[in-house]
Amino acid sequence: MSNLSDRQRRILEFIVSFVNQNEFPPTIREIGEQVGISSTSVVNYNLAKLEELDLIARRKEVSRGLSLNWDRIRELKPAIAAAVSQAQSNVTASAVRFAESLVRVPVLGPIAAGEPIQVEPFEAANTDDWVDVPENLFRSDSPLFALRVKGDSMIDASVLNGDVVILRHQQTARDGDMVAAWIEGDEETTLKYFYREGRNIRLQPANPNPAYQPIVRPAEKVRINGKVVSIIRLLEQ
Repeated sequence: MSNLSDRQRRILEFIVSFVNQNEFPPTIREIGEQVGISSTSVVNYNLAKLEELDLIARRKEVSRGLSLNWDRIRELKPAIAAAVSQAQSNVTASAVRFAESLVRVPVLGPIAAGEPIQVEPFEAANTDDWVDVPENLFRSDSPLFALRVKGDSMIDASVLNGDVVILRHQQTARDGDMVAAWIEGDEETTLKYFYREGRNIRLQPANPNPAYQPIVRPAEKVRINGKVVSIIRLLEQ
């Protein structure tokens, strides 16, 4: 991590803090305003360096197309500690705790970001697949679980095939939430945006391709399993 400059470290710390507070990544402009960079090209240059170090992944055509690589960020722990003690940098206490404290989240199987697919019922006891996430990233008493994405119907939400989505277990959702929804009767689950429309629920994809159409079902046929709170892009993709 010796190639990480002070400016790049500040950018990374801001992204972590922003995701911690908002549960989605910042825009290029928001990053620039926070770290005092007026040029978006300079922000993009430094983000490219973070990407080269595998600390983040980007989809430049998407406004908030950033995702964090938690495994690589964990390696920053000694560097963050050094920055606090030697340079009195603007590393926040939450960023330090984030680097030091991780919790294991069970990966309970696949979820379709495309056509719905059959999955087994979500049972943490049945999994041997886990991901580590910062303990302080999610301020909730509800349990977390993770699902592996299959398909590309949510690419405009920066969710790609092979990503791991972290969800907070909950049975309700607000319009616009990205959820894992179980379609009763079809016995299928899917990853979509959630909207109420009268007596129906619309499960909306985020892909301009006309092949991806909304799924509309009676409200009593749609069961929410959880709300997406983070997206992880793994190195092996």
